[in-house]
Amino acid sequence: MFSLLTTSTFAETKPDLDQKYDLVVYGGTSGGIAAAIQASRMDKSVLLIEPTEHLGGLSSGGLGATDIGNKGAIGGISLEFYQNIKKYYDTQSNWKQEKPSDFKGYNSSDEAMWKFEPHVAELIFNEMLKEADVPVLSGERLDLKSGVVMEQGAIQQIVMESGKRISGHMFLDTTYEGDLMAVAGVSFHVGREANATYGETLNGIQTKNAVSHQFEHEVDPYIKPGNSASGVLPGINPEPLAVDGTGDHRVQAYCFRMCTTDAVENQADWVKPEEYDPLQYELLFRNFEAGDRRIPWNPIFMPNRKTDTNNNYAISTDYIGMNFDYPNASYEERDEIFRQHLIYQQGLMWSLANHARVPEEVREHFQRLKPAKDEFTDHNNWPHQLYIREARRLISDYVMTQHDCQGRTVPKDAVGLAAYTMDSHNIQRHIVDGHVINEGDVQVGGFSPYPISYRSIRPRKSECRNLLVPMCLSASHIAYGSIRMEPVFMVLGQSAATAAMQAIDAKVDVQDISIKELQNKLKEDKQVLAWTGERKTPPISLTDLEGIVLDDTDAIRKGSWKFSRSSPVFVGAYYAHDSDSGKGDKTVTWIPEIKTSGEYLVRLYFPPQGNRASNVPVKVTFAGGEENMVINQRTNPQNKPYQTLGTFQFEKGTTGKVMISNAGTDGHVIADAVQFILVK
Repeated sequence: MFSLLTTSTFAETKPDLDQKYDLVVYGGTSGGIAAAIQASRMDKSVLLIEPTEHLGGLSSGGLGATDIGNKGAIGGISLEFYQNIKKYYDTQSNWKQEKPSDFKGYNSSDEAMWKFEPHVAELIFNEMLKEADVPVLSGERLDLKSGVVMEQGAIQQIVMESGKRISGHMFLDTTYEGDLMAVAGVSFHVGREANATYGETLNGIQTKNAVSHQFEHEVDPYIKPGNSASGVLPGINPEPLAVDGTGDHRVQAYCFRMCTTDAVENQADWVKPEEYDPLQYELLFRNFEAGDRRIPWNPIFMPNRKTDTNNNYAISTDYIGMNFDYPNASYEERDEIFRQHLIYQQGLMWSLANHARVPEEVREHFQRLKPAKDEFTDHNNWPHQLYIREARRLISDYVMTQHDCQGRTVPKDAVGLAAYTMDSHNIQRHIVDGHVINEGDVQVGGFSPYPISYRSIRPRKSECRNLLVPMCLSASHIAYGSIRMEPVFMVLGQSAATAAMQAIDAKVDVQDISIKELQNKLKEDKQVLAWTGERKTPPISLTDLEGIVLDDTDAIRKGSWKFSRSSPVFVGAYYAHDSDSGKGDKTVTWIPEIKTSGEYLVRLYFPPQGNRASNVPVKVTFAGGEENMVINQRTNPQNKPYQTLGTFQFEKGTTGKVMISNAGTDGHVIADAVQFILVK
């Protein structure tokens, strides 16, 4: 029976390294834990190996605000984890800094809970492993040079840096980096594919779409302002970029998901690192001095007055451009990249809270929220897990792409569902007309939960016959941005372990198992393999998506209007309370590229409703200038799901712009799309 302890310890079952395990799982992430539990439940011997001293990866490393897309897509052991989170918080004594009734993420009648403190996640993972009697080998890293012993296309042993050898019939790589698959010699990719590779539109270099988390003011990129010969500030690429859609080696930015609190009795101080370099933050200071007063982070409250804090706006916790070497790096090189990320983010937070060039109201904000001193106690209250948003990705017989996410391709060998927006954080900074610009951010959703192919989590048979890769799976950069969520990793970990155990029983390679039998077992174990709820279909073609940009990461819905395809429609949901409940003003911008010169009728789509704002600022930028207006979203005199903003002249090869904001509004602001109709 599941029990809850007050301290977190590793599973009690000791590894037997003389044994040949049915399944060896390398990586004690959430996905690896789910895999190990599933193998044990299927009465197979299993060993879970974690290179560090902490289990749970990002789920216990600060990411307590579960990114999910649609909770109905999650089942099996993944759902069990969130149900166990709920059981923990059902106990009154586990609420230290607030009452359960004070926390909006808790409801006593709910089946599961999706927000939690980091140490609680690690505690529950350990308890689930103990209940399943899974042995854990911790603090052991794979030898990256000769750590895999292969025979006839199958892994026989893996070798740790310490020299320890572990034998197994089947192996799972459940690391964020894909180290085991790389050492085993299977094909993988690092970076962004070109759009042409898989016929996508949102892959490769992205400048037109990258207005989310973007600079809103002109900021000089040079060490000596106005003097390009002085060199650029840290993290800025001085070279011209290739055209949009061009592939490259770059990966989206990493950061630490900090756990902060406003409970003074549980606060640790922001620390100024010994290697603090003010030049690293010159861009931040100049951005404030240029007029940007946005609070540059996104703290989401967890139980007990704590937060899961993520990147937000132009300059924030993402250390943009500083992680490109990480996926293929040695341990020593990764340790240094980790250290540099830690120095940057600690210095950033100290600067935001203390530096004289930061506006006083911003400094006051960062003095109210500080690190929680009862989290990450062995790492100076900073997460022990760097947010590896992507690293290596397998290349197998089936590559998940944008077409899978948007429902244009539907594999029949589903082993789980994904549901999140196609989401890439910024990847680099570059210079346009003497000012710094972020590049790479893409956020496109509006689709239903979709199936993940079994072929995408196992290598080609010619490369390895007994390895499964449920986390660094076969997916393009932009599709991986949708799949890479912790609940999905747990789903895929369980499915991969089930497939491996089936291969053992049938005495076949992982490529040759019966998909029907696999899916029957997964359904028996309450995995969700098909979406039966409301189905959303993108209402426009892929080429229409070129101009879509959002800079509101909290957007909660997409429009369902059926647009005429005879004129371009640019979709993207925006939702904000009046001045976003005190968090500051937010703006969403649509920037379409004009294909034909002429006069265009511009429509803004939104559903009229009583709690909408009556004084919503909108700005249209066109060839002859710009026009500011105020619209009323509470009523719609046209009795249609849109308002016409006017007729404006646009020139071919230029960009128009429609902006909507919640600045000074007295109700909720929402928008779904804009439409440009050529009338003359």
